[in-house]
Amino acid sequence: MDVEALRADLKACNQEHLVQFWDALTPDQQQALYADLKSINFSEVNTFFNRCIGDLKNIGEKVDSYLQPIPPQATGSVVRTDPEKLKQYEEEGLVQIAEGRVAVLLLAGGQGTRLGVNYPKGMYDCGLPSRKTLYQLQAERILKLQQLAKASHSSGPCVIPWYIMTSEATKEPTRQYFNRHKHFGLQPEQVVFFEQSTLPCMTFEGKVILESPFKVAHAPDGNGGLYRALTKSGVMEDMLARGIKYTHVYCVDNILVKMADPVFMGFCISKGANCGAKVVEKAFPTEPVGVICKFGDHYQVVEYSEITLQTAEKRNSDGRLMFNAGNICNHFFTTEFLKMVCGEREDELRHHIAKKKIPFCNENRETVKPCEPNGIKMEKFVFDVFQFTGDFACWEVLREDEFSPLKNADGAAKDTPTTARHSLYNLHYRHVLKAGGKFIRKDGSGVPHIASRSEDAEDALVVCEISPRLSYAGEGLESAVKGKGFMSPLVLKAPEEDGQEEIHSKQ
Repeated sequence: MDVEALRADLKACNQEHLVQFWDALTPDQQQALYADLKSINFSEVNTFFNRCIGDLKNIGEKVDSYLQPIPPQATGSVVRTDPEKLKQYEEEGLVQIAEGRVAVLLLAGGQGTRLGVNYPKGMYDCGLPSRKTLYQLQAERILKLQQLAKASHSSGPCVIPWYIMTSEATKEPTRQYFNRHKHFGLQPEQVVFFEQSTLPCMTFEGKVILESPFKVAHAPDGNGGLYRALTKSGVMEDMLARGIKYTHVYCVDNILVKMADPVFMGFCISKGANCGAKVVEKAFPTEPVGVICKFGDHYQVVEYSEITLQTAEKRNSDGRLMFNAGNICNHFFTTEFLKMVCGEREDELRHHIAKKKIPFCNENRETVKPCEPNGIKMEKFVFDVFQFTGDFACWEVLREDEFSPLKNADGAAKDTPTTARHSLYNLHYRHVLKAGGKFIRKDGSGVPHIASRSEDAEDALVVCEISPRLSYAGEGLESAVKGKGFMSPLVLKAPEEDGQEEIHSKQ
């Protein structure tokens, strides 16, 4: 270890405080700290911090004069597109999937801390009758979609690679979880794990924070760290080698997510887009959700807090909000676009500041957990690359069909295990009705409605779960449900699924 050279480098970057406890450390602790510090490009970190501080001056500035709605030619909607056109989009998506040109990429760096657990969020069981986790639901949707593609176009490989970007904290638990469950029926080689980078946490004055006398406080660099990680991990090279042309990128916490949705893929491909997004219509003008729009001459997600109420309330002639494309972190990219971003534009992406309570080492060499934010984490966002395309496509879907995030523990106002579970029941209930089934009460009367998301009691609603192995999006259920009556709870499984008996009662 060249400690003197390290001290000189740290002093040049105004970070010499990081070795203030050096002489009190054991040899092993010195080795650990030395390795940690040598892995950090402090000049780059200081540059990131100074840019962030400069950008802070613009926070709170309203951006209304730059905003434009997404042009009509770049938009589409699942509810305003005729069934024949939807079928064409779906067919195009299935063709590309069958030919092995489509991948899915999962942003799975988050721990379940806000859910009250200390393991990756994708491993969370939100209380469905099947006890399936987010990871299992998503794996089984990929399996079913591959089957649908093969049934339509049997000549192709019909394999969807699943790239899973983890963080330092979630990588090994996630990998071990998939191994224990034999990748939920997927081929091990089609599931590729890779890790996003981290950045040191900083004080508000620009000093890197020590978490302990021999450990720097690190945090993942945000889901926009994807683009650097694609190159660093070799995933970009793997995509090219596999012949992937289109990738669906999404976040782990949406229980209703349709990975590689062939309709969405087909829509974006038909538009000639190299970058696209699924959106949901804003529920009301002040809903706290980012809005996708044109910002000057490029596309961007604008935070709700940056738009004045007057602009947020603007409506079109049809009565719909003018700026209504609510971002749900559900994106389409061509491989060529990703390759361009990773190779030429990644350095242009700017970090965003998140003020956080960051454990730090005090002068007594004790780790302290602060009660108030004491520093910042610097993050990039996955959608920040929208600015680099002129060929953008925006596909609006129904919130109740495709978006119900799991973020908070039960007891919070929204986005809890209960709301996620109820959203899935609601969707599957409607699938059964559409396929010709019905639900009846124990007294023989019909069920007049399904409970709203706000109702907490399971017995106040129809509990209905359809295995993704049986149906990807409600298709193919007629033989199982048409003309039949069911009592809640109902669990419909695919014939190949072993284990618990189906929880249902027929009349």
